Amino acid sequence: MGAVRKANAKQLADESAYMGVTQSARGFRWQERLATPADHALATAISQHHGLPDLMGRVLAARGVGLDDVPVFLDPALKSLMPDPSTLRDMDKCAARIADAIEASAPVAIFGDYDVDGACSSALLARFLDHHGTPARIYIPDRIFEGYGPNAAAIETLVKEGAKLIVTVDCGTTSFEPLAAAKRLNTDVLVIDHHQADETLPDVHAVVNPNRQDDISGQGNLCAAGVVFLVLVAITRELRKRNFYGEIGAPDLLALLDLVSLATVADVVPLTGLNRAYVKKGLAVMHARGNTGLTALGDAAGLTQAPTPYHLGFILGPRINAGGRIGEAALGAKLLSTSDPIEAARIAELLDRLNKERKSIETAALEEAMAIAEQQVEADPNRAIVIVGSEAWHKGIVGLVASRLVERFRRPACVLAWDKSGDDKPGDGTGSLRSVAGVDLGAAVRAAVAEGLLIKGGGHAMAAGLTVKREKLAALDKFLSAEMIDAASGARTAAALEIDAALMASGATADVVHLLDRAGPYGQGNVQPRFVFPAHRVKFAKVVGDAHVRAVLEGGDGGRLEAIAFRAAGQPLGDALLGAGGLPLHVAGHLRRDTWGGREKIELQIDDVADPRKAG
Repeated sequence: MGAVRKANAKQLADESAYMGVTQSARGFRWQERLATPADHALATAISQHHGLPDLMGRVLAARGVGLDDVPVFLDPALKSLMPDPSTLRDMDKCAARIADAIEASAPVAIFGDYDVDGACSSALLARFLDHHGTPARIYIPDRIFEGYGPNAAAIETLVKEGAKLIVTVDCGTTSFEPLAAAKRLNTDVLVIDHHQADETLPDVHAVVNPNRQDDISGQGNLCAAGVVFLVLVAITRELRKRNFYGEIGAPDLLALLDLVSLATVADVVPLTGLNRAYVKKGLAVMHARGNTGLTALGDAAGLTQAPTPYHLGFILGPRINAGGRIGEAALGAKLLSTSDPIEAARIAELLDRLNKERKSIETAALEEAMAIAEQQVEADPNRAIVIVGSEAWHKGIVGLVASRLVERFRRPACVLAWDKSGDDKPGDGTGSLRSVAGVDLGAAVRAAVAEGLLIKGGGHAMAAGLTVKREKLAALDKFLSAEMIDAASGARTAAALEIDAALMASGATADVVHLLDRAGPYGQGNVQPRFVFPAHRVKFAKVVGDAHVRAVLEGGDGGRLEAIAFRAAGQPLGDALLGAGGLPLHVAGHLRRDTWGGREKIELQIDDVADPRKAG
């Protein structure tokens, strides 16, 4: 009977496939994002009640926006979406302790992570303290030599340098021993973080983390910079109560939202609720070019248009990360906290060069990793997770390679950079893991730590990091596979490309993109609208840049649309475009503005294609 039910379920799924596509070039079944008659009815009601075009009604309904929620969704305001910071556990203790340091002008050390979120979080607090005349020192650990999070030696150094208070940002929740060193030195520590937490927390003055198990604020989707911003609001409120502001005016906190928006996008947290407000308002602040470091970085990257989430995630973010990956870990935080235009330009140019170097290193490692992963999946198509490693790979790029493996194999991936093996013992492995929707990596890694399989590890549902001894790798592989096999299998079975609507090339206009912008910013949790251009001929296709495929599509009405498929050359998607030979394809993707030489045009970023002749 089970086999019959599965067969019936597959038949129903095939019958409901969008345009009959059950197996696209990338192996997806296409399905309409508006899945039920009720969804369609809501889309119509939204359009009629709020006077919006039908296309906008479909987009909003497909993203779970209720009829009465449309005004707030289209104009997400901090005032209506921001919680009382005090709803976060330990917030008042944290704010009061930093306020004490500000009143006393006591030196504060900020211990941050080496990624974009850590750099933005560190710069946020440093800029805030600088406004109040409080000495602040940012410390970012070296990825290679110190690894993630606080370490005892660094804590002791900061205290010897005169720090009267240490604040960890985007780290610290699981740093029990290193933070105990501060306690032994009679130095208070505040932890401001967002990573998953066990029931037991470090013995510090305060832990502000919406993902600690006893926090009921409901703000667990925030990145660390989003949490830091709430802390700054709480500190400002506390200082007002103390009548601190007089000659020194209160800071303009809204002016700091450019950093919050950058971290929110780069850390790939859901763009819903408060996060959408952070990003929407932050993009406007960024466009005003008030942050010296961000302005210099945009100039170094050749960014000449108003920033979008795409620019934050794929242009600015990777350059800030490049320092932590293959250069000096603190470069990003230094850039974002400086007000010196000469220093900002120097660091920005350096980060731009490091990013080019990072791309070269990543390409070489990715080619090798893909080959190893292919062998693993061919040997066991039901494998829950691919785990690859090499002594030749740079620790700074393993997370990027893991993301590419997830894209290719649609299952979690772990990429390890092994230390060189010595005569007396094999080297340890430092790994980054990336996941797919529905598979909680953070929980699996924490369980592996509890089982004694890891030296250390932690993270959240979609991304995690770990350190493992080589002799434990086989046991770790077996354990993670057992932990995730059901969820990973279910995620692959349910894998579908969701479609918002069908358009013709002639309908892909600037007015349509402007309309869609009203429902942005888009990202994780508020996905970019995806459209199908049915039976459009591929009039031109060629490989450009780093394995991208550029094409021109032509609809039956003669309308043409330029398109690009990133990283598609050598993949089934690229092969289909390059081999179309003028024949029609169903093409799925999302519309975006492309500004080149001062001229704006609309192009399609291709996600997938399907052969109409093979569609039901």
